[in-house]
Amino acid sequence: MYSGGLYPFETLEEFWGYWSRTILVNRYEGEAGAAYERLLKLVRDRDYFVITTNVDHCFQRAGIDRKRLYYMQGDYGLFQCSRPCHQRTYDNEDAVHAMVVAVNERIQAQREQGIAPSELDLGVPSELIPHCPVCGAPMTTNLRIDGRFVEDVGWHAAAERYAEFTQRHRGARMLYLELGVGGNTPGIIKYPFWRMTAENPQATYACVNAGEACTLSTIERQSVLINADINAVLDVLER
Repeated sequence: MYSGGLYPFETLEEFWGYWSRTILVNRYEGEAGAAYERLLKLVRDRDYFVITTNVDHCFQRAGIDRKRLYYMQGDYGLFQCSRPCHQRTYDNEDAVHAMVVAVNERIQAQREQGIAPSELDLGVPSELIPHCPVCGAPMTTNLRIDGRFVEDVGWHAAAERYAEFTQRHRGARMLYLELGVGGNTPGIIKYPFWRMTAENPQATYACVNAGEACTLSTIERQSVLINADINAVLDVLER
């Protein structure tokens, strides 16, 4: 699904035919997952904060306080102006559901007409394409893909809470727990965690990543590297 989001769709109808279903599956359907709930049990009674590059809202759906969350890369549940002409986002749940329902009905009608699966029109009806209420340009997903990403009031508030948390614990006994961060965007979590660990002799950097756990030689004595699946690690911690 991540790769599909990078496809150069020829029309906005096709774009939203794909993205409405992707958003529905990843943002609104199903449970957050056991790993998120297990993590919450481990930190519930501690002073913690979560910074994530995930955009599926699973941390909040698992019950983690939204005031302790910083969704750095955006949120599947928000639309923004594609230009963008202003720094505001819009909840998209109703619009996404309407698009998916319309596409499903279109697919069913085409199947009844005997249209081959490879020939199906999977685009949303043109009238359901979301447009900016300010300038009229097409809306798009609130995901950090390029320099047009909208950092709205909620995004900045979360950034400030994260900065306050890290500042308040500067020099104190601290665990920087990194879970599953790869090499795609290391400047958001991995590199800052390395830097803050190096600046604080009382800090510990712990990296859980199957096959990719690594650290700097300068903080090796302060690091715990676990090349394993996150759920397997949680199994051990819960014993």
